[in-house]
Amino acid sequence: MKKGRMFYGIFIPILILGVGLVASFGSYIYISTIRSVVGQFSSSKQSYIEQIKNNLEHKIQSIEYAFNTFSTTSSFQELVTNPITIKDFEAYRSVNSQLNYIASMTAEGTEYSLISLEQNWQIMNERLTSLSEADVEQLREQYIDNQNQSLFWVKTDKGIRFVNTLPVFSSKKQAIALSDISRYTLDSIIKTDEKAQVYILNKSGELLYDSGQKETSLTLEQLEELSGIVTAGEENGKTEMETGGHQPLQLLYSKSSYNNWIYLTELDQDEIAGTLKMTKFGLYALGLLSILLILVVAYIVATYFTKPIQRIKRSLAVVPPVNTKNEFEYIIQSIDTILSEKESLASLIEAEMPQLETQLILNLFRSRVTAEELEKNLQRFGYPPNGARKYITMLIQLDSLGEQGASNKDVLLLAINKMVEEIIPKTQRMLPIILNDDTQATILSLPELSDQELNKELLEYATELLRAVRNYLKVPISIGFSMCYSDLLESKEACEMGKQALHQRLNLGKESIIFYEDIYKVVSGPVLLHYPAELESQLFNGIRLGDREQVTEALYPFLAQLIGKNKSTLNFEVMLVRLVNNLIQLEQHLGIQVLLTQDNNKLYHRVLDIRNPEEIEHLLVQEVIYPMTTAMKEKTSKQFRCLSDKITAIVHSEFDQELTLEGIGERLHYNPNYLSSIFKKEYGTSFSEYLMNYRLEMAKKWLSETDMTIREIAERLQYHNPQNFIRSFRKKEQVTPGTYRKLQQGA
Repeated sequence: MKKGRMFYGIFIPILILGVGLVASFGSYIYISTIRSVVGQFSSSKQSYIEQIKNNLEHKIQSIEYAFNTFSTTSSFQELVTNPITIKDFEAYRSVNSQLNYIASMTAEGTEYSLISLEQNWQIMNERLTSLSEADVEQLREQYIDNQNQSLFWVKTDKGIRFVNTLPVFSSKKQAIALSDISRYTLDSIIKTDEKAQVYILNKSGELLYDSGQKETSLTLEQLEELSGIVTAGEENGKTEMETGGHQPLQLLYSKSSYNNWIYLTELDQDEIAGTLKMTKFGLYALGLLSILLILVVAYIVATYFTKPIQRIKRSLAVVPPVNTKNEFEYIIQSIDTILSEKESLASLIEAEMPQLETQLILNLFRSRVTAEELEKNLQRFGYPPNGARKYITMLIQLDSLGEQGASNKDVLLLAINKMVEEIIPKTQRMLPIILNDDTQATILSLPELSDQELNKELLEYATELLRAVRNYLKVPISIGFSMCYSDLLESKEACEMGKQALHQRLNLGKESIIFYEDIYKVVSGPVLLHYPAELESQLFNGIRLGDREQVTEALYPFLAQLIGKNKSTLNFEVMLVRLVNNLIQLEQHLGIQVLLTQDNNKLYHRVLDIRNPEEIEHLLVQEVIYPMTTAMKEKTSKQFRCLSDKITAIVHSEFDQELTLEGIGERLHYNPNYLSSIFKKEYGTSFSEYLMNYRLEMAKKWLSETDMTIREIAERLQYHNPQNFIRSFRKKEQVTPGTYRKLQQGA
């Protein structure tokens, strides 16, 4: 069904509002989820960079503390101020032991060296090496002269190096302690994630270490800029750096309060996006499902609220359609159309009042009006209330058409109806009507009168009608009156009384005026019916056999008793109906079509409408019984021939087997006696004689054409005794089988 503007006026706003809410709520959840995930990542990364800082600072502090402590001992002064040669094993072992102790206390895989600037020797990796003055001078320039700190770290090709000029708290440096932490050791300390990129900057912004997980995306200038930003900021935090990409690089940092180193790591956007991928998919799926649900809800709500409007539109479907999509405009214009049509209908009803009054009278005769409707209509048509007067139903029927043709019957009834209107005053009747194809009916509405006065007045009206119809229309009529009744709702019973009165015309003759009260005792008294059932049985047997002679012998005696012994009109009609009914049942049983053809489908009405016994007899004999007999004769002839042919076919194919008519009857589903009678009628001989003759013909053929013995032929032809076969053969052919064979062979 097409949806109207109101439906979409409800459906679309609900849908838009719902989709907007879903989009807003989904966006809020998505943004909140992103913030939460980013926050969790940031927190995790921040903890991770803090952990790296703490682990590395612990190792560095251990190294610095070990060398600082060692530089304050007396043995240190003795070692660095005295030369050590290969022969000074005790001094070498002391230095080496101290370095091994420091190595055991600090990071594994760190190489430690001690250089004496006073005596030009170096112990590194348990090896003692002598240094030249140039080497010592170079070390002084590299680690002492150009430095303003006794302790510092520098980046090397293999990792980072801790330089400790000793003694720490003296401006005169006598030795240098070097601690080389390899990149492998740094990686194991930092333990970077698979994709995490970690940077370590010193306080000057120089890069000491990067994890190398991916190509460094930050230049030295950018790292120095970051160092300045971080140095001015808080100890821990987050910052961004433009790298020329679509999005700025987000970095988390932690600043060391011990040595002012800066630890940096990147916040990987791809990793965050991967984590949010399933969340994004779930939000999209939830959003689509929510929108679908909102779509269904919007449709249901719009349908529910527009259902009354649609119901009104369907109720107005009989109104000519209005070219508009607005339901309210459609309803208003439709109501205007209805009101306009109502006014036209009121005018039409006013013009059709006579037809409506006629319909009221017909409904009274058919008992199709209620008491409430009757009172309303009586008042509408100006009649007194129901029960205020006495009522009598008057029926008029044509006795014959005279010189008029059957096509003029309707015109004659209309003329009679008009004469009733003119002869009987309007105050004494209701509207006269044509009840059916044969009858004119009028309900007389008479004041309170005695029975004698009432009958006199009715007789005067009837006599005047008879005379007027005879004079003007040249046809005879009969009039039947019902008994008086006081309730118009009893008009149907009164109409039946009038019909029963008119049925007496068969005995009273033409132009009869019949009062039901004069005949009802006869009609309602004991019914003495005579129906010649035996003659009917003979008649029907003749019809079954298609034997016209047998039908004629039983037909006229049957009709003579049927008409002669049922003098009462009602009794005679009852017997006629019984006869017609039995004939129809017989026709259906026999499977022929005579009575149920186009010309005889109203047989009951035709028989009951004829008032002349001779015409009734002619109709039954010439149009019903004789045609049925002829049709049955044709059918039985075909049936007998078909059954006889089936029997002979069985004999011809099974003559050498045991055959009986009883067995064939079971196979063909017929009574053996019936098969015997039709077989004899078709072939003029009995079944047994036909079978015997056929077998003897086959015997003659075998005697002439085969060498079979007479005994073998007898047994094959179902003769249990060969003598019986010889006797039958000789009876038919006047010779024995042996003589017949010799005669045939001799010929």
